[in-house]
Amino acid sequence: MSGKEKDFIDEAFADNWVVPLGPNVTGFEKDLEAFFIHDSLPRIPSGERTAYEKKRIVALSSGTAALHLGLVALGVGRDDEVMVQSFTFSASANPVTYVGATPVFVDSEPDTWNMDPDLLDRAIADRLQKTGRKPKAIIPVHLYGMPAKIDRIVEVAAKWEIPVLEDAAEAFGSDFKGRPCGTFGTYGALSFNGNKMITTSGGGALICPDDEAYKLVLSYATQSREDYPWYQHERIGFNYRLSNISAGIGRGQMTIAHEHIAHHRHVQDLYRDLFADTPGITLHENPGHDFDSNFWLCTTTFAPGIRIKGDDGCGRPEAMRRHLQAKGIESRHLWKPMHLQPVFSGCAAYVNGVSEDLFGRGLCIPAGPWVGRDEVCRVAEAIKEAIES
Repeated sequence: MSGKEKDFIDEAFADNWVVPLGPNVTGFEKDLEAFFIHDSLPRIPSGERTAYEKKRIVALSSGTAALHLGLVALGVGRDDEVMVQSFTFSASANPVTYVGATPVFVDSEPDTWNMDPDLLDRAIADRLQKTGRKPKAIIPVHLYGMPAKIDRIVEVAAKWEIPVLEDAAEAFGSDFKGRPCGTFGTYGALSFNGNKMITTSGGGALICPDDEAYKLVLSYATQSREDYPWYQHERIGFNYRLSNISAGIGRGQMTIAHEHIAHHRHVQDLYRDLFADTPGITLHENPGHDFDSNFWLCTTTFAPGIRIKGDDGCGRPEAMRRHLQAKGIESRHLWKPMHLQPVFSGCAAYVNGVSEDLFGRGLCIPAGPWVGRDEVCRVAEAIKEAIES
């Protein structure tokens, strides 16, 4: 917390604005638009600026709600298919089912860990051949804050004339070629859950292409009530608007957003230095100069040849997780790919083995706002201790 969150919350209580509208909601949206759109304009090619500066942002109750409304706004519905990155959290795929559509999973490439553009291209061609219909949307994810090769994904999408709904829930503050993640697709979903780069306790937002789309999403988010003196509804709507209280937390968080991003990158630098001479441990790093991850989570993979104390067949990541847990250090497995999840067992998937390999070798290690040099040193020492020579 910055300390300023309480000022905005107190103001909301004093003015009796505690519902899903009010000055904090409007102010938070303006703060987000400044961060994602207006501050980025100098870095946008001149030929793209007119369209770029038309973007608007709707504050919503969660990142999942943002993905759901993005699909609704794109007209995705029953019996449609949506191409979804397999290596991600289930919230990237669940909203596809909310609209009656079916996710089709696409595996990752080894350097970014994100949706493989070439595999995506082949998968779309195959879906068209098998079903006679193109997928209705594409959902790439900037996993753990690492930018996807979103320019290539957008190229593939344009080739097939399929809109892109960017899942940038983990990528607040990440840039690709100097442009914020979440601003490349037709829509971009953000999350402000309690574990994200900034938080509104629970909340999210949808980056929209223009004012017309903003008004459409806003209408859907507020039960699709029409502009009549009575309650008139011509579309099915949803109760997805962010509350004025939560938005007040967000406004306070925005005052230190750049500090949070800088801290996470600093923690990655610390881990890099501490593991530099440790064979068998590889941090997930920016693949090149075009990528600028926020390093929302620091993630590491263990080489196939190394042995970890306590690995009794449970696998290297689980053995390491147990070792760290015994020392009071929390860690987590990388996401289990969606195409391996029982709930999606009936869905088509185009796999190349990358995400399964990463799931079997990787771990997320502490990287939050309260993780400083002493904590990083403690984590690194415990990890090194667990590796058997």
